[in-house]
Formats: sequence, C-alpha cells, structure tokens
Amino acid sequence: MLSQGPIPRFVHGLIEYAAAVLFIAAPIVLTFDSGAATAISIVIGVVILVIAATTDGPTSLVNSLPLTAHVALDYVLAVLLVAMPFVAGFSDETNPTVFFIALGVAHMLITIGTRFRREETQRTAPSP
Repeated sequence: MLSQGPIPRFVHGLIEYAAAVLFIAAPIVLTFDSGAATAISIVIGVVILVIAATTDGPTSLVNSLPLTAHVALDYVLAVLLVAMPFVAGFSDETNPTVFFIALGVAHMLITIGTRFRREETQRTAPSP
C-alpha cells in the first residue's frame, strides 16, 4: 500500500496543507452558488488539515495517525472528491464540479506518486 513514487513525504505534507487552505477558500474565490458545495468544500478543507497535522511524518504537528491510515484516507478522499458533485447534487454548477473532480484526480495522482517509505541505507559488507 505504501508506494515509492518520486514525490517526497515532506512535499506531500506541504501540498496537503495548501490543499486544505484551497478547499476552505474555494467557495469564496470561485463563487460557489451551491450551499452544499460550499459546506462540503469547507468541511473537506478542515478534514485535510486535521489529517495532515496529525499524521506521523515530517510535516505533522502531532504524530498520532499512522501513515498507513493516512494513505488509506487519501485514497478514500480522492474517490469521494470525484463523486461528491453527483452525490451531493451540485453537478449542474460548473465551478464546484470542475474544482472537486480536478482536485480529486490530482489528490489521487499525488498519493500514488508519493514516496511514503523512508529510504533505507544500503548495507555493505564490512571490508576484511
């Protein structure tokens, strides 16, 4: 489940903090007309912020959420983001629909491309 992509864990954490702010600000910046889209965007922003801040890792504030749980939540969140416009009934509004689907796909790609495992140092045999 823990991939070895090109994106370092530290960068993944920074991206999540930026995404949290983006989700919280998006309803104002992109002028969402749907109350459901606005509420869901803000809630998702807060959820991403909490997950990023509590996951055991280099950008965490409190190391309490195991990394494997974080990765699983990332995948679930990515799928939910893509489905949310249709499930919550705001798919007829372009701005939030494009925003949710684009960030869902981006979130999935970033999660797949993140190097979650620590680099293991190569062990060499002691010289005689």
